[in-house]
Amino acid sequence: MSQPLILLADDDELIVDVLRHQLEREGFRVIATGNGAEALTLARTRQPDLVLLDVMMPGMQGWEVCRELRRESNVPILMLTARGEELDRVLGLELGADDYIVKPFGFRELLARIRAHLRRMALLQQPVNEPQPETTERIGALEIDRRRHRVWRNGALVNLTQREYDLLLALRAANGAVVPRGDLLDRVWGEKWIGDPRTLDVHIRWLREKLETDPGAPQLVLTVRGVGYRLVTPDELV
Repeated sequence: MSQPLILLADDDELIVDVLRHQLEREGFRVIATGNGAEALTLARTRQPDLVLLDVMMPGMQGWEVCRELRRESNVPILMLTARGEELDRVLGLELGADDYIVKPFGFRELLARIRAHLRRMALLQQPVNEPQPETTERIGALEIDRRRHRVWRNGALVNLTQREYDLLLALRAANGAVVPRGDLLDRVWGEKWIGDPRTLDVHIRWLREKLETDPGAPQLVLTVRGVGYRLVTPDELV
């Protein structure tokens, strides 16, 4: 198995030199750039296993790179930010980042987060050996085809990311019961996942935008305040 490839995008040459050396010492391959536009090009052409993305860069800011990259890839994206304000953290999650780490940070913490995200991706890519149902399941206007990993709404194919699909199945597996937030994070992101738990709320909102007639007044994916979320059952929509 080849060593994981990490794209490091940061315009601070000292940080790049230190991180490259430390990451390569831990067995990773590293490609680096200090330009946002070049980072996006490298991500598209080299297809790294994980992206470390600084917020402020010439050419294109990290936020823009993150948004563009998330539209076309599920690669783990960790934002490197020199500011710890909640607004910055939430913005990164809103744009599709999987995690963030505030400068200055310890290398061991960064390494733990990198390995956790790589483990999660490896698990998602493992073949599923469980038998899959041959027919679709209907919940209101939705049809879920587990065999083909596809979802339709009113007969139109819904373009779900892998994580959105996994989140939908985790909610459906509860058969209408409330699934606590921590359980959802464990099932979809993995028990060893390290990151901001608010990423769950962001993905729930994205799921609603794709599945609900009115995402602002959801009828399928419901919030149970203080506990978690639940997916209505087919019987509730009859």
